[in-house]
Amino acid sequence: MNSPKKIIATDPAEQLNALIIDSIQDIKGKNIIKLDLRGLEEAPTDYFIICEGDSTTQVSSIAANIQKRLKHEADTQASHVEGERNALWVLMDYFNVVVHVFYKETRKYYELEDLWSDSVLTEYETL
Repeated sequence: MNSPKKIIATDPAEQLNALIIDSIQDIKGKNIIKLDLRGLEEAPTDYFIICEGDSTTQVSSIAANIQKRLKHEADTQASHVEGERNALWVLMDYFNVVVHVFYKETRKYYELEDLWSDSVLTEYETL
C-alpha cells in the first residue's frame, strides 16, 4: 500500500483542492480542471473540480478514492453524494468544493465548463 503523499498548500480550501486533484490523478482521471467560482455572485460554491473517466468503473473508482482519502487524510466527508449507482456523473459536495466525476460522454453532454465559463479555470496534468 502506498503511503499518503504530502499535500503542501497554505489555504485550507487549496489544501482540500490539492488533495482532491491528487486523488483523481491516483486513479488516472483525465481532463482535470478547477473552476474558481468565488468571484461570481450566483455561484453555488467556491470551487468546482471536474474530471472524467473512460469507463463507469473508473468513474466509481475515482469517486471512491476521493472519498476515502478525504476521510482519512483531511478528516472530512462529503455532505452529499449523488450518482454512484450508475457512475455516469458522480457529484460530491464538500460545501466549499463540489467535485464532478464524469463518464466521458456525459461530460460532453452537460458541458459544465461552458455553463460557468466566466469563472477562473485551472487545468491539471493527466498522469
